[in-house]
Amino acid sequence: MNQSIPIGKLATLEQATQLGLREEEFEKIKEVLGRTPNFTELSIYSVMWSEHCSYKNSIVWLKTLPKEGEKMLAKAGEENAGLIDIGDGLACCFKIESHNHPSAIEPYQGAATGVGGINRDIFSMGARPIAQLNSLRFGNIDSEKTKWLVRGVVKGIGDYGNAFGIPTVGGEVYFDDCYQINPLVNAMSVGIAKVGKTVSAIAEGIGNPVYIFGSATGKDGIHGAAFASKDITEDSAKDLPSVQVGDPFWEKLILEASLELLETNAVVGMQDMGAAGITCSTSEMTAKSGTGMKVWLDKVPMRQKEMKDWEILLSESQERMLVIVKKGMESSVESIFKKWDLTYEIIGEVTDSGRVQYYMNDELRADIPAESLVLGGGAPVYHREYSEPKYFKEIEKYTIENIKDCSLDEAKKIAKFLCAHPNIASKKWVYNQYDSMVGTINQTSNSPSDAAVVKVKGTDKSIAMTVDCNSRYVWANPFVGGMIAVSEAARNLVCSGAEPAAITNCLNFGNPYNPEVYYQFVHAIKGLSEACKKFDTPVTGGNVSFYNQSSDENAVFPTPTIGMVGLICGNKKHMTLDFKNDGDEIYLLGENKNDISCSHYLSHYHKVQFSPAPYFNLDEEHNLHKAVLNLIDKNLIQSAHDISEGGLFVALLESAMHRNFSFNIQHSTSNIRNDSFLFGEAQGRIIVSVPSSRFSLLEAELQASGVTFEKLGKVTSSKNIKINDVDFGSVDEYKGLYEESLEKLLK
Repeated sequence: MNQSIPIGKLATLEQATQLGLREEEFEKIKEVLGRTPNFTELSIYSVMWSEHCSYKNSIVWLKTLPKEGEKMLAKAGEENAGLIDIGDGLACCFKIESHNHPSAIEPYQGAATGVGGINRDIFSMGARPIAQLNSLRFGNIDSEKTKWLVRGVVKGIGDYGNAFGIPTVGGEVYFDDCYQINPLVNAMSVGIAKVGKTVSAIAEGIGNPVYIFGSATGKDGIHGAAFASKDITEDSAKDLPSVQVGDPFWEKLILEASLELLETNAVVGMQDMGAAGITCSTSEMTAKSGTGMKVWLDKVPMRQKEMKDWEILLSESQERMLVIVKKGMESSVESIFKKWDLTYEIIGEVTDSGRVQYYMNDELRADIPAESLVLGGGAPVYHREYSEPKYFKEIEKYTIENIKDCSLDEAKKIAKFLCAHPNIASKKWVYNQYDSMVGTINQTSNSPSDAAVVKVKGTDKSIAMTVDCNSRYVWANPFVGGMIAVSEAARNLVCSGAEPAAITNCLNFGNPYNPEVYYQFVHAIKGLSEACKKFDTPVTGGNVSFYNQSSDENAVFPTPTIGMVGLICGNKKHMTLDFKNDGDEIYLLGENKNDISCSHYLSHYHKVQFSPAPYFNLDEEHNLHKAVLNLIDKNLIQSAHDISEGGLFVALLESAMHRNFSFNIQHSTSNIRNDSFLFGEAQGRIIVSVPSSRFSLLEAELQASGVTFEKLGKVTSSKNIKINDVDFGSVDEYKGLYEESLEKLLK
């Protein structure tokens, strides 16, 4: 055992609790060290044992997620991001993470640094980012605070992503009162690497130098990880220093320098500095390798004078990287740092002590076993109690018979209401602020489809990607809602012509110490696992964001956001959602149900908040996906679009209005209500269009597949929509509502 005693006043239990540690955790720290920690050491444990870094309240259940798959190159938890083999010696690297708490109090920088951080996770592994997506949740859109948050978050994402030079190609935006205090900002990045040319976050080779490079270190973001591991309250604005400040131009330089470093054969390991900054990167790399590290904090390039040792250790200043270099190759890497005009310095060396030892002005300030700090090592692991939420009793009271069916005349009013609803209306106001075509590495398709599709330059393949989660479904039934989240992501890829490959997830929940919240978490995990196994889409990694809950016990809807990637290979067709020709037949694949549960129609038009998750059958869903991919492969359909929020009517409208077509359909099933037929959100349904010359071939394929199907009607060049010969009005009127509503609401 190392006998050196770091200098500094001994920490107290009161300080430990102020830093978010529990009494039993403070006692465990003393047991690990064999003494009472000083304040610097206590600060290190407070961030590394925070939920944000240690997953202490979630890891038990995260380990149950399926992680095996034939395309997997790195299992969940092994690297900074997921890695799958896409053929031709290439790998797809991708991950999604949250930046919820910072965005709640400083939306512009909170969102911008979320984008920066997730991209560093990708290129720190040696992959070049090619696309970004995001999933955003806000409170009541009529609230001035919500409008301020939306404007700040969207501008932060747009300014950072556009300047960094990586296209933002997809995402989702939802509004609900449950997100009023706690908005959710989930950012996803996708990159391409050469198989065998990636780098791990390791610290091997005794005596190898440890470099920090990128931006200088300041006081921004101190205790950011701990800040993200507690409830948002009215006092949270006082934590503004916990919000990081980003600079996309620095990030661009660091990206190019990092990828050039990997061409030198000088790099042993590399990791970005995200949550907990220098503390996290040095301890995780050391623990992963079973080595040790000496770090001289006074050598860290600083942009503020007289920073204390713990401030340097816990700073989350952005655009910084840690790299372990082979001894003797310092000049090679330093020439690259100079070329890209980056700040850099050797701040440490790899040792065989098994400890991270931090010095300041030649004085030992902290001396900790590296293993004791990290997930899977000495960090605490908890089995939390959970109990069924009390509101389930209210959901059980629901029956569709209590809701009067609508006439087709009333359905016109409902259709216009839904088209203008901010959760359904076009997000053009948002995505017009993002550059979807920036960069020349890969060709991005802007054709309208259920998933974003990016062609991989120099190959015959494209990567399809999406982010999805209907959190109201998960709130109503966490297990079923979890399955639906994965299924909808897979359905979006399939409708775009892609074979789903793997997922990353961002699990946004309330306080894990609340048994009802933890019930939501556990059962959502079970649902995700079930669906991932069915679709053979293993989990490559992700993020858990607890404490999305205000102090008055108002938790957000459980929101396990799914980021999924898939492949379109061999120059196969990228399927789009838009109708192509006047006279094409419209088919519904999947079965209509008398089901309006959890629909936007029920929740927002009738304002019924308690209803079950919509109809869902995992086997039927899986069979539907296989059937649609078969139809695309055989070139039998012209378009494919899944039925989700807003039901069949909204799906038909979205397919029609892109090329200014309309549709004429029949509701011929007498036992299905009008509102269920038009606005219900029963799962496992897709609309396709097919030329009249091919519909008999299509029907033969569907009959062989066992998928239920129904011919609905035709695509028309008429301006007016017709349902059962009832004139629903002009497509142009609906298109105006759909495209202009969000911008009007935000103005």
